[in-house]
Amino acid sequence: MSKQIKSWLMMAAVGGAFAVSPVVRAEDKLNTFDYNDIFELEYAASPQLAPDGASIVYVRRSADIMKDSSRSNIWQVGLDGKDHRPLLSGKANFSMPRFSRDGKRLAYVSSVEGSQQLYVRWMDTGQTARLTDLQTGFGNISWSPDGKWIAFSMLVKDKGSSLFKDMPAKPEGATWAEPAKYIDRVQYRSNGAGFLPHGYRHIFVVPADGGTARQITTGNYNHGGSISWSNDSQNLYVSADRHDDWEYRPLESDIYQIRLADGEISNLTNRPGPDSQPVVSPTGKYIAYARFDDRKLASQNADLFVMDRDGGNPRNLTPDLDRSISNIQWAKDGKGVYFLYDDHSHTKVGYVNLKGKMKVLTDDVGGQSLGRPYTSGDYTVAGKEQVVFTLGKTDRPADLALVDGKGAVRQLTALNEDLLEHKNLAAVSRMTVKSSVDQREVEAWIATPPGFDQSKKYPLILEIHGGPHAAYSAAYSTEIQMYAANGYVVVWANPRGSTSYGEEFANLIHHDYPSHDYDDLMDVVDGVIAKGYVDPDQLFVTGGSGGGVLTAWIVGKTDRFRAAVVAKPVINWLSFALTADMSVYASQYWMPGMPWENVDHLWKHSPLSLVGNVKTPTMLLTGEVDYRTPMSETEQYYQALKLQKIDAAMVRIQGANHGIAAKPSNLIQKIGNVLAWFEKYKPEEPSPDEGQE
Repeated sequence: MSKQIKSWLMMAAVGGAFAVSPVVRAEDKLNTFDYNDIFELEYAASPQLAPDGASIVYVRRSADIMKDSSRSNIWQVGLDGKDHRPLLSGKANFSMPRFSRDGKRLAYVSSVEGSQQLYVRWMDTGQTARLTDLQTGFGNISWSPDGKWIAFSMLVKDKGSSLFKDMPAKPEGATWAEPAKYIDRVQYRSNGAGFLPHGYRHIFVVPADGGTARQITTGNYNHGGSISWSNDSQNLYVSADRHDDWEYRPLESDIYQIRLADGEISNLTNRPGPDSQPVVSPTGKYIAYARFDDRKLASQNADLFVMDRDGGNPRNLTPDLDRSISNIQWAKDGKGVYFLYDDHSHTKVGYVNLKGKMKVLTDDVGGQSLGRPYTSGDYTVAGKEQVVFTLGKTDRPADLALVDGKGAVRQLTALNEDLLEHKNLAAVSRMTVKSSVDQREVEAWIATPPGFDQSKKYPLILEIHGGPHAAYSAAYSTEIQMYAANGYVVVWANPRGSTSYGEEFANLIHHDYPSHDYDDLMDVVDGVIAKGYVDPDQLFVTGGSGGGVLTAWIVGKTDRFRAAVVAKPVINWLSFALTADMSVYASQYWMPGMPWENVDHLWKHSPLSLVGNVKTPTMLLTGEVDYRTPMSETEQYYQALKLQKIDAAMVRIQGANHGIAAKPSNLIQKIGNVLAWFEKYKPEEPSPDEGQE
């Protein structure tokens, strides 16, 4: 399908939702990033080294304009950047590529025959076999070393329970209401999944040559994490919480050994605090895993541990890192472990040997957060002190790149050059300010519009990240690029509470959020104004989730912004605590105790407590089926603003959950409505003759 036809269809789908004044000349529009371009973006994900060591298989993600969804195909590229070609592609989705240890077969998941199922491809002939006929979604696929089995996790539904047993029989042909939902679980709905079906996630194995999938875990517990095998293919290793009170322990997990022959389960760890992500070493002697002692802090860093395969002799390889590790992968020789971690807004690939000596291979991982500039990324070990990673840039979503032990980087793909090479994109620069609260350094980034002229004055958008324990970076962001393309300088920052600066910095807002993070953000705004190219009378503010909390807090504290867009916020911590999908977690980690026992504390930190101060025109924007920051939060604030006769609007994104950008058209609607609201409150530009004698 041509890009012209795609553009026409896209505009037909979302046209009329918003209108933004053009800020570039008509002849320049083809070279400026535009709403039409959002459906054309691509990025690389899930790289896997082919066993021949000469090429990478990866998932190439793009958008399907007809289905308004993401599309994933599997591609292959040499480590020299050559011979880039599709391996499994088409209108269906193909994902989760995993090679057998001998490299002769590739397992993957596809919807080529309708529902998502597990397939195997023989690499020498291209022949494929469908291995499963499953009714519920599954994941975490893992080959046994001998190539005979593929393990995976899957939801096993049960009928649930019901107290009422005497419902009369429905007459033949009658139309009655749907049966009532009987709910007796602690977590009964989840953002993105809706009301949860009754059941538990269990581990299965299926013969790699085809056959019947066999369930090997039982009990009313979930086993949903990564799966690793012993070298003799006789045991599997998973993390789970197999305790009766697991529903009330949102972070707890232990590592278990499961015997393939009969499903016998043995504890390898059994202590307070989560142990997760077990990965068996190539020698079969050790298990690497993530671990931290749970101190009920809002932000806690996981260390990289190694233990003997029987669970003995656990030792911390990263005791001095003060950053949280993830994505554990062993070196091919078993002498060390690779991992990801965020450090001062950079996502890095680290390596540590078994004696605890650490080095960094690259700090340029990123590019997989298309909407907002969050830290992100993936990698795979490609040889001795070599990894292939998703390369993050300010002006491109993720490509693949290879880095060697000397730090030399070779880019392997260029997925968006056809779309973006001729575009005039926003330039991004780094800025730091000293917090007026305690002189701590706060890191921020500034995007300037195409054709930026430092002698002119521009409107400014402050964009605030969610979490609140998360981190922005100098990453590609569709939202930032669109704001800049429409003539705004944009600033985003990591105020106190952000991750990647150490556990102490993140927990400065522990049980104190929002608070001085507000002051950090105002210091950032002042820092941009001091550069001389921002009009202090044209300040705008927006943020989503935790950023929505802070946006609503800001307009309750100051009138310096001309307009605000509060996206998917928490407005009232008291109501959020008992309506969101994370009440067990929030009451233990974000709050000092049960909400009804801490009313004054929670109200003190609720933006709704400041709504009487608001004079700023404020738009609320939330997904209709957001269960993380429920629509009821947005409605409370909207009605409170209206009762005060504040100019306010509410945008309800139909069918969207907390991840509004999951559908490309919803990302467009989000950006478009934000810009339209800000344009509405820009000061009128003087006519060409105004002020002339």
